[in-house]
Amino acid sequence: MANQTTHFGFERVSIEDKAKRVAGVFDSVATRYDLMNDLMSFGIHRLWKRYALTLSGVKRTQNVLDLAGGTGDLAARLSHRVGRDGEVVLCDINSAMLECGRDRLIDGGHAGNLYYVQADAERLPFDSDHFDCVMIAFGLRNVTDKQAALKSIYRILKPGGRLLVLEFSKPHDWVAPIYDTYSFKILPLFGKLVAGDSDSYRYLAESIRMHPNQEELKEMMAVAGFERCEYFNLTAGIVALHRGYKL
Repeated sequence: MANQTTHFGFERVSIEDKAKRVAGVFDSVATRYDLMNDLMSFGIHRLWKRYALTLSGVKRTQNVLDLAGGTGDLAARLSHRVGRDGEVVLCDINSAMLECGRDRLIDGGHAGNLYYVQADAERLPFDSDHFDCVMIAFGLRNVTDKQAALKSIYRILKPGGRLLVLEFSKPHDWVAPIYDTYSFKILPLFGKLVAGDSDSYRYLAESIRMHPNQEELKEMMAVAGFERCEYFNLTAGIVALHRGYKL
């Protein structure tokens, strides 16, 4: 595996090196991650996540995994939905992001049904058939082996459970030139001025371009075993919400 390569943005790197460099990106941006999300999306990421929650069908008493959950904004909302008899696990591979999320949720009074696990999406340390729903928002593109992650998610879902992937995708042709200019000119500038790190946000823009498009990700989910796979384009395809079921 050490001799195998993958992409880190537009650059080809070893698989081991990618994991270290992605960790470095999120170590760098963790404390300003939420602020940058609001600035980068002009606050629209909150509407995207609200839509994902609506389509998740999460109900009281259910078990939910917020995978690559970062600072926990989805986990907070899911905690209210499942109630005290449900379970929400906030899971992230990056310790800095997970620590920010845990501190934020505890300070916000969220407790009792929330748990925190540092783990790799490709090798999830949960029992099979445990979760009613797995949600991953803006995290799958940073996973090295996305197919392995999808298979791992499939294993831990209960029969009848569903996966929702909210991720940047391929925008409609008319908006693509504007989006490219924003991504490669303005976004790194925001990163430099607000987070003191333009390189990490340049990587984030590049990682979006290397992520599978809507149809490709839908097919990957089907290969992993998911059925009734579908996707919903948001904001002219800049973001897509994919949903699939374990039947």
